[in-house]
Amino acid sequence: MFHVTSSSNRASILEHGLDWRRMGTAPGIAGSPAPEQEGCFLAPDEWTADWFVDMNNTGGPVDVWVVEGVDPADLVTSGEGYDYFPGVIPADRLRLVRADVPPVDDRAF
Repeated sequence: MFHVTSSSNRASILEHGLDWRRMGTAPGIAGSPAPEQEGCFLAPDEWTADWFVDMNNTGGPVDVWVVEGVDPADLVTSGEGYDYFPGVIPADRLRLVRADVPPVDDRAF
């Protein structure tokens, strides 16, 4: 599974893992200023992770993390149809696979 988030969250993720309670000044990938759920949104595959990268409303670059050790049966689906893990994912179950991916320039289309 994958998690997409602002690159400004990297230091916190490396230290604390994925913890929605530590959402700082960077908005969520959809542009929200506060956690939308009590958990961390996860993409099941690279295609979906890329979709979130393209959605990027953080105002800056994003990182893509591989998340290991999460049972898909433990995910909850939000009212908007996106899956999240309702808990903290420790840093030792995360691996940074893409760093500082710039926002998509919609004007180019």
